[in-house]
Amino acid sequence: MYPIFEIPVVGGPILMAAIAIFHILPSHLATGAFWMTYFIERKAIQEDRPELLEFLKKFSLSILIFCFVTGSLTGVGIWFAATVISPRAISGLIHTYVWGWATEWVFFVIEIVAIYVYYYTFGKIAPKLHLRIGFIYAVAAWLSMVIITGILGFMMTPGKWLATGGFFDGFFNPTYWPQLCFRTAMMFAIAGTYAAVIAGAMKNGGRDTIRKIAGRWGLGGLAAAGLFAFWYYHSLPTNAMENLQSIAYVKIMYKLAIVIAVVMAIYFFLLAIGQGRFVNVWVGSLMMVVLLAGVVGGESTREFVRRPYLIPGYMYSNQIIGHDFDARSISSEVERFNSKGLLASHPLVPTDLKAITEENYLKTGEILVKVECLACHTLEAGGRNSLADILDGIDAESAYYLLEDLERTYMPPFAGAGPERRAAANYLAVVAGGETGTADWVVAGE
Repeated sequence: MYPIFEIPVVGGPILMAAIAIFHILPSHLATGAFWMTYFIERKAIQEDRPELLEFLKKFSLSILIFCFVTGSLTGVGIWFAATVISPRAISGLIHTYVWGWATEWVFFVIEIVAIYVYYYTFGKIAPKLHLRIGFIYAVAAWLSMVIITGILGFMMTPGKWLATGGFFDGFFNPTYWPQLCFRTAMMFAIAGTYAAVIAGAMKNGGRDTIRKIAGRWGLGGLAAAGLFAFWYYHSLPTNAMENLQSIAYVKIMYKLAIVIAVVMAIYFFLLAIGQGRFVNVWVGSLMMVVLLAGVVGGESTREFVRRPYLIPGYMYSNQIIGHDFDARSISSEVERFNSKGLLASHPLVPTDLKAITEENYLKTGEILVKVECLACHTLEAGGRNSLADILDGIDAESAYYLLEDLERTYMPPFAGAGPERRAAANYLAVVAGGETGTADWVVAGE
């Protein structure tokens, strides 16, 4: 087990989510844009359209700056945030997929080299050779997505990995193919949205052509994404479907994603049929923001429906191992914590806090609540998913029975011996401003 990383009021998960969701724009744009670039460059060569090549030079430079600067920063940010917020989950992923990530980084290096060569050889090498360089970039970028999607899908539906612990059993999981197809389609929609922004800055005849191409690629990608989303929806496990139907926040985010998809479809249609007033930098930038809002809705839904797990069937969201994993000879920690105590089992808890006493019951209660609850909650009033607000005024005894009943919700069960449950309940009452228990009640249940 690892130290606790706490961000008051905001909470660690929202920081990681903000970085990861924004990262989707540059990462998917970098993947989809060069398929469009290949198509436009080929058209420019065949039809002798130098104005399209001028667009591509601006487009590829903007991809190089936006995707490979913000994408690299947010990519590193995801690793840093995930490592300090959910180190045990990251450790589990690395132990299973380190060679998957290593392979993805090979393709990423190819992307970096290819885009630099592509941009700096405009007009300096044979057109067909230049076209091939762009194609190499497009393929490498998509293969990078092929690998990363396997790991993302594993975190939703680990599939046979739970029985075998095998690399490919987890990689080719039940949601892999629908998610890969969905992300592939969405990369074209994102590329179309961004191409319209760059086209808005053009002043020559190529603007109308790019506008129509952007609209058609965007609309086609979005339509395909809708079909693949339906496939993905029907590939979700039972608990994910229950969360989607029962958690109010998830239902709101799900509906937001659908509404944004409709708005974007109308925008792409107008671009495709030649409505020029929709092609300017300001409208295009606004639609990028709208698209990002749709991504927020979709990704929030994807993350929340796997509750109460980080890795379903194995590790709970608070990083406590909830089930036996015979393939790796790993046992559930819940039963051990319930019988021997979490505090006594946690290697970083100081010796004087491993057993609850009348002198330390408040401090041990705080430790227990932070270990088991901070993965999703904050403690401060007004904070994100604040326990102070949710439990406002609850007393220690009611909190104790609430902790006993957590397993019936989409939260992990409380893992800890009887005195630990009472200490945690008492600290929750402190946080919520309710009536606290006595030291005797916490220590001995009296």
